[in-house]
Amino acid sequence: MQQNERINFGSKLGAILAAAGSAVGLGNVWRFPYETGNHGGAAFILIYLGCIFLFGLPIMISEFVIGRRSKASTGKAYQVLAPRTPWKWVGYMGVLTGFLILGYYAVVAGWTLEYVVQAAMGNFFGKEAADFIAMFSDFSQDPLRPLLWLFVFVLTTHFVIVKGVKEGIERSSKVMMPILFVLVLLLAVCSVMLPGAGEGVEFLLKPDFSKVTSDVFLGAMGQAFFSMSLGMGCLSTYASYFGKDTRLGATAMSVGVIDTLIAILAGLIIFPAAFSVGIQPDAGPSLIFITLPNVFQQAFGGWPVLAYICAVAFYVLLAMAALTSTISLHEVPTAFLHEQFGFTRGKAARIVTVGVLGVGIVSSLALGDWSGYTVCGKNFFDALDFLTAKIMLPLGGMFGAVFVGWKLDRRLLHDEVTNCGRLRAPYYPLFVLILRYLCPVGIALIFINELGGF
Repeated sequence: MQQNERINFGSKLGAILAAAGSAVGLGNVWRFPYETGNHGGAAFILIYLGCIFLFGLPIMISEFVIGRRSKASTGKAYQVLAPRTPWKWVGYMGVLTGFLILGYYAVVAGWTLEYVVQAAMGNFFGKEAADFIAMFSDFSQDPLRPLLWLFVFVLTTHFVIVKGVKEGIERSSKVMMPILFVLVLLLAVCSVMLPGAGEGVEFLLKPDFSKVTSDVFLGAMGQAFFSMSLGMGCLSTYASYFGKDTRLGATAMSVGVIDTLIAILAGLIIFPAAFSVGIQPDAGPSLIFITLPNVFQQAFGGWPVLAYICAVAFYVLLAMAALTSTISLHEVPTAFLHEQFGFTRGKAARIVTVGVLGVGIVSSLALGDWSGYTVCGKNFFDALDFLTAKIMLPLGGMFGAVFVGWKLDRRLLHDEVTNCGRLRAPYYPLFVLILRYLCPVGIALIFINELGGF
């Protein structure tokens, strides 16, 4: 397909919701609450918001510029914008990052479907905290059940991808994102109305700056980076489907607001409910699959119907958030294979799906029967998580910022940000300054901190 024939999203709303769907995922509903709990609540959120505006939005706009200007997938974008230079390897790394993340992310996404079924069958009630620990341990180490849900989730993602940009990605985003927002809003309302929930709301919204340390700043920067799906090629690939009239700055701001709002609403679901039954907010990654089932059955024990509805709705919400992300992750290598090798979209998607299932199977078994096989002391699942989240994502974001800030022609960058002079962009000088200096330094600090340098 030639560049001028490239399919675009059908509407500005479709572009915004698709990009928001890429950003919104388990990082908002799962990682944000436990990071907030681990770093002291509201003070962390304020610093996180600062990081979103100072680092997240400029890098997002830079990824939009790369995608729309090149009209190519992440894997080819750098070849188009900087032909015959080593920058092409940044694009290739973005494709590999998205593929590897999808391989193990789909395993966790599959767990959400198991918990939808468990909640729908009423299996959360009448259990003690130890029962939920055993329930999750037995499931995650089972050699077959996680694989079943992995296949269901990856094949569902595949179905959306093969439908194409407009009929698959855009249409699914227009359906799932409003439903996701309604679910998270209703669950937040139910949670804040629980007896004793006020302490959880205060924890989330009343800052205690005495708890702020350098670790909180670095944690907030890392969460902003992870939550907004920066550095993994998704936003750049989606931006290649933006029309010429799409306002990159306004779209980035809309995505940032939606992403942050859903993350904070997720906190309003979890913390009031947790405090109402005396559970600490720093339960860590186990919060979603061990702590929350216990919270639902304790907090809403007097209203069994409401408890049942909230439990089912929460895990449906989690599954939908995961699906919007797996769709964008799948699109990155699919679009690359489609353009680089001339495969039909269907064939490219099949190759990616088979590869993802292979990585996912090994990742899932690494948590059970194959846990004894390690890479640098980590099982395969944890090794992939470390490689992508702590090395490849920060490097991808840093190289992208440096490329747009230093390598890309300044007139070309100005044309993209202002839609060839049709838009006012008073933030443009500050945007370039941040991309050139603050973003590389900030991401370098995250990178060093994640590797244990601090």
